[in-house]
Amino acid sequence: AAWNDSAPYGNNIIKTPNINKLAEDGVVFDNAFLTTSSCSPSRCSILTGRYPHSTGAPELHMPLPTNQLLFAGELQKAGYYTALAGKYHIGVKREEFNMIYGGGPSGCENWMKAVQERPKDKPFFLWLAAMDPHRKYQPNTIPEPHNPATVIVPPFLPDADSTRKDLALYYDEISRLDNYLGQVMAELKTQGVDENTLVIYMTDNGRPFPRCKTRMYDSGIKTPFIVRWPEKLQKGRTDALISSIDIAPTFCELAGAGISETFQGVSFAPILEDYSANTRDYIVGEHNWHDYQSHERAIRNHKYLYIRNAFPELNASPPADAVGSLTYQEMIEMHNAGQLNKNQLDCFVEPRVAEELYDVIEDPFQFNNLAENAEYKEALKEMS
Repeated sequence: AAWNDSAPYGNNIIKTPNINKLAEDGVVFDNAFLTTSSCSPSRCSILTGRYPHSTGAPELHMPLPTNQLLFAGELQKAGYYTALAGKYHIGVKREEFNMIYGGGPSGCENWMKAVQERPKDKPFFLWLAAMDPHRKYQPNTIPEPHNPATVIVPPFLPDADSTRKDLALYYDEISRLDNYLGQVMAELKTQGVDENTLVIYMTDNGRPFPRCKTRMYDSGIKTPFIVRWPEKLQKGRTDALISSIDIAPTFCELAGAGISETFQGVSFAPILEDYSANTRDYIVGEHNWHDYQSHERAIRNHKYLYIRNAFPELNASPPADAVGSLTYQEMIEMHNAGQLNKNQLDCFVEPRVAEELYDVIEDPFQFNNLAENAEYKEALKEMS
């Protein structure tokens, strides 16, 4: 899901009462980022606390090499029970998870089972992974589907009937996930452990639409990130930069487990002590093969996003699941008819520029490339 597809991040149309409740009780991170906007490399990155190019699984569908350390295993050594329910997609089954449950089509079907079947005499780590809102989409996944007329169409997509229908179905799947989240939170309360259980809600890649999934813009690698832990954390909000590779060292620190030298992230535990604290000056993202050849590297701080493209001769085709979408198919027709505006052309530009620089404050959607602008020569040099 996109970072801004819930009320805590400005979307009041989408029905996410349980995500909203999580935010009301917890800490909302406004600058949390993934290392890549591509599902399996992103998951491998989170679980190892390492950048995709360091995990041995930098591209889509590559299995994580068995010699890569998972933070779940470090938690196990510290006495934790560990389980995974829902989407796996990292290769062979790993012993660092005591139990692995499947589940489809939502991916959330066994979340409750995982929470209920955990041994009650041990601390626990659960990785509850949805397939929602991965494509393909079906109508009527929730009792009251979203109305295409009311969805929020981002400016990099055309405001067309197909896009609206597509976004409405996408909203439905996020709502389905939200319902399962609500069930899990209620079960934790029934078990009497919800006050002392740290819960993180986040995503692993941008929405499966053009200029989102696989891209290095905020629409690709920015993630919702809400942390709830009533016994330890007051409700709040932070604009501190954090990366998904920071979860591994943070969890290990908070659990009193060993902090492996293999982790490339930095613990954000200091931010949980003080919401105005900062633990890093920038985040780094990458775009490797995902259905199509690519090699991009990005670096972002509070002011600028810089992207370097090693294959500017290639276009930025959306991933295969988005290529088949109502949205992209209509965009192709509109492009051929000259009906798309310049902010909607991302996936059609060929060749591309090798360097991009954006002022993320003035230009939140990253439309205005400043790399050739003489006034930003110093900023370009610094970010490069």
